[in-house]
Amino acid sequence: MGATVDWLRTTTPGLLVLCGLAIAVLLFAIIKVKLEPFIALLLTGLALALAAGLPVSKIVGTAIKAGDSILETGFGGILGHIAVIIGLGTVLGAILERSGGADVLTGKLLNLFGEKGAPVAMGLLGLIFGIPVFFDIGIFVLAPLIYVAAKRGGRSLVLYAMPMLAGLSMTHAFLPPHPGPVALGGLLGVSLGWLILMGFVCGIPGFIAAGIVWGSYIGKRIHVEVPDEFLVRKDEETEPAPDEGERVSDGSGGVATKTVTATPPSVGLIGAIIAIPLVLILGATFGTQLLDKNSQLLQVLTFFGTPAVALLIAVLIAFYVLGVRRGSTVQELSELTAESLRPVGMLLLVVGAGAFFGKVISATGIGTALADTMSAAGLPVIVLAYIISCGLRIAQGSATVAIVTTGGIVAPLVIDHGYSQMSIALIAMAIAAGSIILSHVNDGGFWIIAKFFNMTVKQTLQTWTVLETVLSVVSFAVAAILFAIVS
Repeated sequence: MGATVDWLRTTTPGLLVLCGLAIAVLLFAIIKVKLEPFIALLLTGLALALAAGLPVSKIVGTAIKAGDSILETGFGGILGHIAVIIGLGTVLGAILERSGGADVLTGKLLNLFGEKGAPVAMGLLGLIFGIPVFFDIGIFVLAPLIYVAAKRGGRSLVLYAMPMLAGLSMTHAFLPPHPGPVALGGLLGVSLGWLILMGFVCGIPGFIAAGIVWGSYIGKRIHVEVPDEFLVRKDEETEPAPDEGERVSDGSGGVATKTVTATPPSVGLIGAIIAIPLVLILGATFGTQLLDKNSQLLQVLTFFGTPAVALLIAVLIAFYVLGVRRGSTVQELSELTAESLRPVGMLLLVVGAGAFFGKVISATGIGTALADTMSAAGLPVIVLAYIISCGLRIAQGSATVAIVTTGGIVAPLVIDHGYSQMSIALIAMAIAAGSIILSHVNDGGFWIIAKFFNMTVKQTLQTWTVLETVLSVVSFAVAAILFAIVS
């Protein structure tokens, strides 16, 4: 027994077996036992640390001091990096949603592209509105607009829904301030500016292939009608009784009230608010590359391009131009902020627990063992990252869990190995691409899409599941080719 334990703790094959067993237990707890991912990640991480023989003082600290423990540094390190960004990003999305920005963008895009180009317009709507808004919230907000466009066009709901879903999925997986990319920035030590750049470079080709090409192809072959009750609900939401306010999606499938304003915000204003944090962050990234490190301009760009500061500026501007200037009180904006932040708590706990699990893997030496095995097999790190992320996504369904777990496993292979920021960002894109592949019945998003777009399970597999796979494969292919060129 002692020899077996020593083999597991000290040899490369043994450490790899431990890692495999830990991931298997994690997936069993999430999939079969239906344990909350936060609890499952925490339990599995603690069990792996004990099984690998790490000292208790290193795992949880002591009764007097625990600040240097793996438990606290694993959670605290990543949450310190992402909590403010995700919180501000969520608030920004909420004020854009509540202001009617989605309706404005939809009308502008439909007028620009015309009836025949409506599916492309829906794709761009998902792409633009998906930057500040979480995936499921984006579906809740945009679905009624898709119903109207499909009814007016007299064609399948699938033809209009797939491009929009591709846009939402691409931004959710590849672009900050969404949780996965932000978490990867902290786990892999890469700036959000590089993640934004590579997210667009890798994600846009995938969006075109999955949303526009595949969406147009399958939308002409699977016909799904828009149920009358879907349109009735839309009418109810957009035509409120006098003095009762407008009923809108509250992000949970229900409705909430908002103050009716005389004129909707302009599309230029909505686009500018969405662009503000992206431009500021990219300004700091390019400034770091082009300016002297002691330059005063670089200091200014770095301060305003810090993701938390950039998002805070965008939120304050949105509060004023979309809130106060349009009749909302500070109290109403505070209530909106509190309402939008309620779902964020569990998300942050899952990301923190995933980072702790990755920290345990690093501390046990499994990462080094994995690196040695990978080198012996000649497998590039970007391919390994994609394969691990794909496996976790297919097995347990959550893209966020797949990203943070893979990021923790791959981090030891990336950090301190001399990769450039661009190369690390491309590895992050490979992880993001793997996290969305083959969405099926264990993915909550699968059932949301089936419900909101009136599809059977078979139709959802034929449309949405294939779309996610095309988006994943094409985006990874772009990342892998670029990685081979620059590394």
